Amino acid sequence: MDAKAFRELSAEELEQKLRDVRDALFKLKLRASAAQLENPARIRQLRREIAIGETVRRESLRKQASPGMERTP
Repeated sequence: MDAKAFRELSAEELEQKLRDVRDALFKLKLRASAAQLENPARIRQLRREIAIGETVRRESLRKQASPGMERTP
């Protein structure tokens, strides 16, 4: 999931998606400790999804906190 897809979600949907991805990462790490994974790169992919989701969440919180003080690129 890319940043554009995360930005299209509502605040509640974003929080739920982040919880789901964190849960999937936890389960995958648990399986990795017990046995070899088919796709170990999936761990890295999930970590990146969490980082992107947290960045988008932080951006939306910052916009809500100071509307009118947005940065222009």
